[in-house]
Amino acid sequence: MRLTAFALLLAAQALPGADTPPAKPQAAPPAAPTAAPGTPATAAPGALKPFADVIKEAKEMPGLVGLWQKDDKVWLELKPDQLGPLYFLSWNFPQALGERGLYGGMMGDSHLVYFKRIGNTLQLLARNTAFTAQEGTPIAQAVAEGFSDSLLASAPVLSLPHPERKSFLVEANALLLKDLPMAATQLEFAFRQPYGFDAGNSSFLKVASAPDQTTFSVNAHFALAKLVIPPVSMPGAPPMPFTPPPRTLEDVRSLFLGFHYSLAKLPAEPMKPRLADDRVGHFVSTRWDFTTDFQPDERIHLVHRWRLEKADPAAALSRPKQPIVYWLDKNIPERYRETVKAGILEWNKAFERIGFKDAIEVKQQPADADWSTHDARHASVRWFLGVDAGFAIGPSMVDPRTGEILDADVGMGEIFTRGGREEFHEEIPPAAAPGARADRCTYLAEARGELAFGADLLEARGDLEPGSPAEEAFVRSYLKDVVMHEIGHTLGLRHNFRASTVYSEAQLGDKAFTTGHGITGSVMDYTPTNIARNGSRQGDYHMQTLGPYDYWAIEYAYAPLDPAKEKEALARIAARGEQDPLLAFGTDQEAGFGPDAMDPEVSRWDLGSDPLGYLAKRINLSQELLARLQERVLKPGEEYKSLRRTTTVALGRMGGAASNAAKYLGGVVYVRDHAGSPRAPLAPVNGGKQREALRLLTGSIFDMNALKLRPDFASRLTVDQFDRGFGGAASAPDFSLSSRVLAIQKSILGQVLNPALMRRILDTPEKSPAKDVFRLPELFDGLGNAIWEEARKGAEPTGTRRGLQKEHVRQMVGLVLRANPATPDDARALARENLRSLQATLKAALARPGLGRETKAHYLEVLATLDETFKASVQRMSL
Repeated sequence: MRLTAFALLLAAQALPGADTPPAKPQAAPPAAPTAAPGTPATAAPGALKPFADVIKEAKEMPGLVGLWQKDDKVWLELKPDQLGPLYFLSWNFPQALGERGLYGGMMGDSHLVYFKRIGNTLQLLARNTAFTAQEGTPIAQAVAEGFSDSLLASAPVLSLPHPERKSFLVEANALLLKDLPMAATQLEFAFRQPYGFDAGNSSFLKVASAPDQTTFSVNAHFALAKLVIPPVSMPGAPPMPFTPPPRTLEDVRSLFLGFHYSLAKLPAEPMKPRLADDRVGHFVSTRWDFTTDFQPDERIHLVHRWRLEKADPAAALSRPKQPIVYWLDKNIPERYRETVKAGILEWNKAFERIGFKDAIEVKQQPADADWSTHDARHASVRWFLGVDAGFAIGPSMVDPRTGEILDADVGMGEIFTRGGREEFHEEIPPAAAPGARADRCTYLAEARGELAFGADLLEARGDLEPGSPAEEAFVRSYLKDVVMHEIGHTLGLRHNFRASTVYSEAQLGDKAFTTGHGITGSVMDYTPTNIARNGSRQGDYHMQTLGPYDYWAIEYAYAPLDPAKEKEALARIAARGEQDPLLAFGTDQEAGFGPDAMDPEVSRWDLGSDPLGYLAKRINLSQELLARLQERVLKPGEEYKSLRRTTTVALGRMGGAASNAAKYLGGVVYVRDHAGSPRAPLAPVNGGKQREALRLLTGSIFDMNALKLRPDFASRLTVDQFDRGFGGAASAPDFSLSSRVLAIQKSILGQVLNPALMRRILDTPEKSPAKDVFRLPELFDGLGNAIWEEARKGAEPTGTRRGLQKEHVRQMVGLVLRANPATPDDARALARENLRSLQATLKAALARPGLGRETKAHYLEVLATLDETFKASVQRMSL
């Protein structure tokens, strides 16, 4: 999957550490100002020198672009025929900070670039390939006039032409010791500190040139003149929000990042592109082709894929001319290399089905290798570390003209030796950060909670012994699952979150079935650990082979097809997804987040052909884990922090299941079928399923007797003492169950009372011929009856329940007063009616004797709020 470092930083805003106190300032060099890419290069003083004088005593490194090096100075030797042609320029980050999205080993970005000489200035420009037209046509001139290329860097020409080669010299230090990746912006986004690139203290670590590639490893220094501190709050006011500076540095004013630039030769002949079909999930390059105005849409979408051609086109099964080779970086722990290799090679099964033998190869980088897997010519898998890193990523870089994948690097967060059990905090399913890509891959980041949940529950049952070979096998199976998923991204495949619905619970419990078919229709899903109910049959815990969708998606992208019949053949392949339920597909846009996630069949972390039944099972398994945990007897001297961590895991799984269940309310199943399919693209969820989902929520998350812990257990849920001092609730020694539970309840309540969801419920009769549809009054009544059950029965609400009840009133009042202008009028009217009913219920409850003071005060406060609301509503309506 293509994911830039800047998108990683957007995702990193949800990572822990935001409450860390600032480090103590120390002495550091001030930041040097950084020039924008378009800043003119400083002209060389005086006349150009003879070629030989400039590189006197320098070492020559011939290659794609000739290099000369003397001490810390490096020169590029450019020939006249190298001005104009396109090259592939990419950059990666071999060294970083280990926090908040800046991790060593991440893939960066790429451009198609060209060199241009203007007088005695050399420019490095990025070609704008997104807009095109057939060369030689009038519209091609209009395209050239309408869209701009971008200047990445420039530097002065230093030498006269070489006497024979006619080449000239440019200092690489001046051209490339710059912030081309815009890392200063990334640092400021992550830490809200104005770090600047310091060219004077940056240098080349290594340069090399080969016939097909020239590489530059840069040690880039960034610095702060002074720390930005938050403004002082007024007395009595809450503290101003403050993002702490990096916590992994000795001195927060000075840091080094590694840039690895690769300037590579493009293929002599561009690959023939393959047009994408929205019924199959591939990453695409979108180009605007203005050649003809007969098409209703100028955009064309090209599938991302490796160039794969049969060595023997006539053979039914042939080796490729050039296989797809993945290098295992030497930093991968030896104990996991065979598992990683197995996950990569699993994809050969899909290529064999379309006629390629050994389409993918895996090679190990030698321990003494003097080259980097960050090079553009080495697709790779590598480990990376960070104090808050627990994710995997599978980005790739492509030729945007054709969709050809030119490089890919899978990064694996190193959490496997701990079985995913490092401390993390997850009560509410995380939403995407503002501006983050909707299709960013957070599989490992979220799956580590699944790994911990599965291991904890199996250990509590006595089915898995800590530190045993069985636990090692459990972790390895999870690692293979993640590797297959990320390699799928590097082959061009997007997520498929509908794939989890293709197998029944009976099939998932059949070990023979899951071994042969997997536990879901695709490894591109976010698949939970497949744990059976206690005493039931148990299939494989994790995905260990490809699913039917994976074979289909590879076929569409890579099957050798007759060029004259390719369009028709691709249409037939894509249409199979409309008839075969095993090829069910839905991706990030359908899965969405919060109220925008309208399709309950396209969800992260569900499993089985009855997703709602599975979510009820998942809540039950979480309750089982909490019950078993409260019976656990720790050994003398054992720390209590494991109890707190596992409790947090169980609550997080319950919150995630509840959020997915809430998608059934106002749910609309959306499929990508084309005309001719018997299915309608938009099909509201039937009324019975929506009522079942509401009963699940009111009987679990919103039930008065749910989510309770024994006092003797809750009093032992303390924190790791070495985590204290980093700020935030996670490091507080006291554990507040009510705060954790209320956070889940607030999130789910906000999801189901969102105007977009209520609008879909109101719109259901327009899209569904069924007479039995779910109505909005059912939603209000179901929530109100469950949340205010104590008031109706004369029971005393706990502190947690009082918090939920206040939140319910707050959100309902917001509907009545139209805090959100998108609130439908019917929802506002029903909310007012519902609050009138609540007013009568509370007055009746107050008339009963024996109420506790907290409860009585709580009800009186709510009644006062309701009175003010109704007055304000009447005044607003009269305006």
